[in-house]
This record gives sequence, C-alpha cells and structure tokens, in this order.
Amino acid sequence: MRAERRISWQTSVAIGLLAVLVLLALPFALHSLSFGLRGLNSDLSGRTYLFSSTHPVSNGAIFGHMMAGAAITLLAPLQLVGPLRARFPAVHRFTGYVFFACAVATAAGGLAYIVTRRTIGGPLMDYAFAGYGLCVLLAAFQTVRYARARDFGRHQRWALRLFVLAIGSWLYRAHYHLWVGLTGGVGIEPGFTGPFDQVQVFAFYVPYLVALELFFRMRGTSARQLA
Repeated sequence: MRAERRISWQTSVAIGLLAVLVLLALPFALHSLSFGLRGLNSDLSGRTYLFSSTHPVSNGAIFGHMMAGAAITLLAPLQLVGPLRARFPAVHRFTGYVFFACAVATAAGGLAYIVTRRTIGGPLMDYAFAGYGLCVLLAAFQTVRYARARDFGRHQRWALRLFVLAIGSWLYRAHYHLWVGLTGGVGIEPGFTGPFDQVQVFAFYVPYLVALELFFRMRGTSARQLA
C-alpha cells in the first residue's frame, strides 16, 4: 500500500509539473502560432528581419517552423502523462504521430531557413541551431522507430530526449527573460553577438540533453515512467 501511495504521489506531482509547464509555455506557443500564420499570409518585412520579400521559400520555412514548433511545445508534455497512455493508448499513438509530423516539420523548416538565409547571429548560431534541428529529427525518428518495434524502454528514453528538445524554443526565450530579470541584460547584444548570446545558442538544449543522459545512467538506463 505504501509503495502504491508513493507511486500515486509521484505521478500526481509529475502531472502537476507538466501542467505548470504547459501554462508557462502557452503564451509563447500562442504567439508563435499567431506570428507564423501572419508570416505565411501577409508581408511582415517591416516588422521582422525573418521575413524577406525576395526569399519566399525561406518565409515558408521559418513561419511554418514557428507554427509546427508551437504545436510540439504543447504536445510534448501531453505525451508524458502516464495515466493517459495507460487508459487511452490509441490516443497516445495518434497524438504521437501528430507530434512526430510536427517535430519533423519544425526541424525541416528551421534547417531550410538556415540553408537559404543563415541566422542573424552568424556562423556560431548557424551551427548551433542546425545541430538542434538535426537532434530533433534524430529523436523524432528514433522515438517512432522503437515504438513500432515495441522496444518501450528505448522508446521512452528517446521520447524524453524529444521532449527536452521540443520545449527548447521556449527554454531559449525563458533563459533570456530570467537573465534580463537577474542582470538587466548583461552580455546581450542586438545582433545576438554578445557573450550571453553566444552561450545561449547551445545552452537551451545541450546541457539539458547531457543532464538527461546522466539521469539515465544514474537510474541504470531504466527510464521508468515519469507520469
């Protein structure tokens, strides 16, 4: 009974944390979705450097990336809810495939934009963001691959990696908000060339992936369900 109560308590806490994450990320996701729609349907050349009147392919890539990114930001926590997976496995599979499609679209759009336009922060940002996109693609395909093979241990580990990557865009912005709140913006430059900017191009996903791998090792790569 005590073990069952402990598991129930841990599950409740995990679901609560996921709910808080959704609420925190919701404004970002809605803004990204709205901005992406406007970018695909109107001329934003006077509002953002991301829009180009001479590069329609890059416009489709970056604004499609924003819309798909908004979707995976909100879908990622949903995929980790254990009771939902257990009671409605068909829903979990369906939303998982939707998540997979949106993750691929997010990564492909970002990579296409980098190839056609480059990033505002220069080569370092190009490499860092391209690496992020490739990680998203790898994690998305591996998550589905092991689910279809019914290797649920590896599936869960790759799903957790994909979760970390899926909320990466929100983490990137959250880091900036926290840093500005703590320091007033030390090390931030308009062209994303300041010391903080240079660290940030990797800090929004690499440390989290490393921490997750350490977690797997500490738990004997058992990848027990978190919710």
